[in-house]
Amino acid sequence: MKKGGAAQRGDARGGEAAAAEEEEQESSSSDSGKLYEAYNELHGLAQEFETPFEVPAVLVVGHQTDGKSALVEALMGFQFNHVGGGTKTRRPITLHMKYNPGYRVPVCRLVSDADPAVASRMSLPEIQAYIEAENMRLESDPCQFSEKEIIIRIEYKYCPNLTIIDTPGLIIPAPGRRNRTLQGQARAVEALVRAKMQHKELIILCLEDCSDWSNATTRRIVMQIDPELSRTVIVSTKLDTKILQFARASDVEVFLKPPACTLDGCLLGGSPFFTSVPSGRVGSGSEAIYRSNEEFKKAICLREMEDIVALEGKLGRSLSKEERSRIGVSSLRLFLEELLQKRYMDNVPLIIPLLEKELRSTTRKIRETNQEFRNLDEAKLKEKGRAFHDSFLTKLSLLLKGTVVAPPDKFGETLLDERTMGGPFTGTDSLQLPHKMMPNAGMRLYGGAQYHRAMAEFRLVVGGVKCPPITREEIVNACGVEDIHDGTNYSRTACVIAVAKARDTFEPFLHQLGFRLLYILKRLLPISMYLLQKDGEYLSGHEVFLRRVETAFNNFAESTERSCREKCMEDLVSTTRYVTWSLHNKNRAGLCQFLDSFASSEQYSASTISSGVQQEQYLALNDNKSDRSKPDSKPNHSNPCSDSIPCNPTAETRLVDLLDSTLWNRRLAPSSERIVYALVYQIFHGIKEHFLVSTELKFNCFFLMPVVDKLPALLWEDLESAFGDDLDQIFDITQLRHSLGQRKRELEIELKRLQRLKEKFREINEQLSSYLVRP
Repeated sequence: MKKGGAAQRGDARGGEAAAAEEEEQESSSSDSGKLYEAYNELHGLAQEFETPFEVPAVLVVGHQTDGKSALVEALMGFQFNHVGGGTKTRRPITLHMKYNPGYRVPVCRLVSDADPAVASRMSLPEIQAYIEAENMRLESDPCQFSEKEIIIRIEYKYCPNLTIIDTPGLIIPAPGRRNRTLQGQARAVEALVRAKMQHKELIILCLEDCSDWSNATTRRIVMQIDPELSRTVIVSTKLDTKILQFARASDVEVFLKPPACTLDGCLLGGSPFFTSVPSGRVGSGSEAIYRSNEEFKKAICLREMEDIVALEGKLGRSLSKEERSRIGVSSLRLFLEELLQKRYMDNVPLIIPLLEKELRSTTRKIRETNQEFRNLDEAKLKEKGRAFHDSFLTKLSLLLKGTVVAPPDKFGETLLDERTMGGPFTGTDSLQLPHKMMPNAGMRLYGGAQYHRAMAEFRLVVGGVKCPPITREEIVNACGVEDIHDGTNYSRTACVIAVAKARDTFEPFLHQLGFRLLYILKRLLPISMYLLQKDGEYLSGHEVFLRRVETAFNNFAESTERSCREKCMEDLVSTTRYVTWSLHNKNRAGLCQFLDSFASSEQYSASTISSGVQQEQYLALNDNKSDRSKPDSKPNHSNPCSDSIPCNPTAETRLVDLLDSTLWNRRLAPSSERIVYALVYQIFHGIKEHFLVSTELKFNCFFLMPVVDKLPALLWEDLESAFGDDLDQIFDITQLRHSLGQRKRELEIELKRLQRLKEKFREINEQLSSYLVRP
């Protein structure tokens, strides 16, 4: 009896212990569920309000046809998405999976894109239809892919407590111009995946579909973000197909345990995982292989056992416990669940201070919003507008005088960038000055420094312009006929050619300079706005008022440039309309020297002047036989002294010869051509010097200086005129009240959710602390 009583008491104690252990397991599972639920809500808060919370999750990365979506479905224990070749995922899909033994059928809720606080319960076919519709929409969209996540919350008795983010499959396109569309898609997908991997809290699940670890397809991209693979789990998919490829046991050994030189051993888990997912879909149709998710789950377990048997057959030995722990979807799921839960628990004490900091920030934003509500009266709005006017002009003046407050890497431009956006300085030959020849060409400049560099380039380019070539036809056409005699005025000919060449050459430079400097001046507006935002002087929310300021500034810049260019154009027209020798002939000494050498070359020795005339006739290209010299017996011949030319011609004789070869006939001899060339080059050079000096002076006086002395008064006048109109229209008070009200409601919702989350994590932290101190 005693023994029986003792046994009964022992059984009772054993039953109590078992019950206590079961109760503790349920309590632990409940605590784990609370922890996971809190992190899910934290992830949703971070997505909805863009708060800086680092929520651990598993990011699945792989190329198309690597079995990425199939592996995700196997980890969940049910199928929900399309699996196969091509791009089946165009938006990342975030799956918040929660273990719930009470749900024998997956319960799914789709988080709304419009309102992330709303999660609609949907069936698996409905979710699949939604994903297909999104893929079709993005397929016809120019971007093809979207970074915005599709968020699905799932509760199921076979679900692990995991948050998995399934990304679009990476693409390896073929080269060639015909594959440019696919190449663009490949770049878009890689950029999206890279952006997701940048988040340090994410565990990267790197999928490789290869039987040789030397081929790093997905790892090549993953290791650019995580070089040491310290937060990366590598998974070799489609193990069942690879086992058949191995002929020797040594190949299998290397595959299961790759050497350190091939695969760095610092990756999470120490070595890769190996998985196989059975093919076939769940459904009731004729194409379906599995009638329920339970059958699919059993097929996954059966596939794991078959893989282990096949591996042991290839190796000729049994797999060790460590090797078995790396094979199969169930082993991978258990590893990820434990890893993620450990990350959750480690981060709990760190989350509470972050929540408190975000609470203080949100409370401050609510106070600022309330203050903005109180400031929406007429007097305060006018005061804010006038203060913005003064601050804007101060920043503008600072940029012209020179500053380093604005970052050059963001707002500065090299000379190459400036030429691309503001236009180059090119002459009639369409040639540009190499940008390397310009000082500070590679520096990223803005404001006054950029204006000075542009003006220096203008001086250098225009200063190096040469007079365009002159043809003999142009000279002959420019000679024409005088109104009182048929002689030739080569000085007039030279003036006609020079002013025409100068006008055609320099007018394009004038328009190019105006366009370039206007571009540089307009760039000051966004830089000034940046400085105002940096110093807290920006009128956020008053978009109508800011657009009015922007419009007034741009109109002022355009009208000022147009007025200045017109003044420069008037000066160019006057310079090319009438030749003033004191102005145009800048190098009289050079011209005199040239003409002296020309006169010396006209001297002849003992030969008669007729031989000289014959030589001129021989060299002339447009010689007219009817204009040759008539017999000297006529008393009114143009060369009356030809009968008695002394051996040493006097100055008067040389002058008569010069007049005979230039003024009294139309033979374009080399001597006449050289005179025209010399005069044209001198006049062109004079026009160029005057154009350079006057243009730079006028743009400094009538384009740059008005920004300093006229813009403030003009903006003030426009501002006061706006205040005299409907103030509600200028500041858009009605819309502003609506946006402030919307912002306040969102901040209040965020504040309540933060307070609730803080309380949840505080309770979880206390429970975890109690487990640590429990004996």
